[in-house]
Amino acid sequence: MCEQRKHGSVGAGAGNRPGYPTNAGARGLAAGDLPAAGTDRRGLPEEVIEEALMEARLRRHAAEAVPEEVRERLSDELIDELLGGRSGEAEIVGPGGLLGDLTKRLVERAMAAELTEQLGYEPHAEPPGGAGNTRNGTTPKTLQTQQGPVTIEQSRDRNGSFEPQIVKKGQRRFEGFDDQIVAMYARGMTTRDIEAHLKEIYGAGVGRDTISRVTDAVLSDAKEWQERPLEAVYPIVYLDALMIKIREGKAIRNFACYLAIGVNLDGERDVLGMWFQQTEGAKFWLAVLTELKQRGLQDVLVCCVDGLTGFGEAIEAVYPNAWVQTCIVHQVRSSLRFVSYRDRRKVAADLKRIYTSIDRDAAETELERFAEQWDGRYPMISASWIEHWEQIVPFLAFPPDLRRIVYTTNTIEALNRQIRKHVKTRGSFPTQDAARKLLYLTITNAQHNWRTANNWTAALAALRIHFGDRIPDIAI
Repeated sequence: MCEQRKHGSVGAGAGNRPGYPTNAGARGLAAGDLPAAGTDRRGLPEEVIEEALMEARLRRHAAEAVPEEVRERLSDELIDELLGGRSGEAEIVGPGGLLGDLTKRLVERAMAAELTEQLGYEPHAEPPGGAGNTRNGTTPKTLQTQQGPVTIEQSRDRNGSFEPQIVKKGQRRFEGFDDQIVAMYARGMTTRDIEAHLKEIYGAGVGRDTISRVTDAVLSDAKEWQERPLEAVYPIVYLDALMIKIREGKAIRNFACYLAIGVNLDGERDVLGMWFQQTEGAKFWLAVLTELKQRGLQDVLVCCVDGLTGFGEAIEAVYPNAWVQTCIVHQVRSSLRFVSYRDRRKVAADLKRIYTSIDRDAAETELERFAEQWDGRYPMISASWIEHWEQIVPFLAFPPDLRRIVYTTNTIEALNRQIRKHVKTRGSFPTQDAARKLLYLTITNAQHNWRTANNWTAALAALRIHFGDRIPDIAI
């Protein structure tokens, strides 16, 4: 082994095999030589490189199967000895492979050690005092693991009082296997898909009822998340709803999933909760906002919403000092719905002059100019803007850095797109709890990639100018 390493073999044990060139041979390739077909730039055959990479991957899999503190003490020689000539991923990480065999032996040894500690004497020794509880053989038990099904011999005692901790009584899935199921569920896979995937990859026969029970453990986390206390002040809160299909009795109905995202004083975004109702309406939003206040959210500076009728009144009933900002993207999209295709670009350009104005007065001038030009064809557009004007123009009081944050609900729309991507493969959910599980997992996964709002320091300074003491001093 040492002689092999001295000569710098390519991959574990490759240097002394027939047909495997050494690194020295590769270095001997003249700079001007061109590699032959099927070789890389160093002159090594592609199949040699591929096998070396495969062995490196297998070595990593074998090393990662043990805790880090143990892995640090493992030498390459010991790992080579563990591999024992095995090659190919199936022989290492597949069902019945090396890692499965190691799992079996380690679990059995740990259980035997637990029983020794409980009984107070080593195997093949006499019990203390010559009486009392004793070993009583083993019982076979199949565990579902990440390496496929592993059959272990579970130690037992004569009195039946032994309660192993590494694999508890009734446990059929080893640590990490349930996490794999939950991770697949979070990516939008149905219980049927997960069942087929586990059987194909791990050879593990896990039924859909079992998968549902595993994912049901998420519900307690979702409930705790939904009821958690909130910060006292969120400068910006986005509110929106998306429609999903849930079975109710024998019918499939549309339900509105209400979502709230808050931006805290550090510029970090956080989903404050989710709620289900058959329709989206201002009355239910009033109940949502009341719950947020009961959970500790005492003040909101700017509330960004779509153009739902009565939304502003519902917000003002709970947070009377909040500025209600209608999403400009929703407003423009709603306006263009009335416009013919040939006029759409011109109308959109003229509307842009309104919401990109330097201030409120300039925006009013641009709206009047728009009405003079387009009211002959599309009078409903200017009428809609005038009706919602007080909730359209608040963001014009802010500098550009803050305008970009509050003029649209794109933050929550982006989350809705991720949710829809996972929902569309299902069609409908059998229950609200099933929908709650998937949406909660999707939300928590999405939040891992969220970053602080752009130019938040400048935006927070602008908020302080407009809202004064409503922003705590510690935030500046």
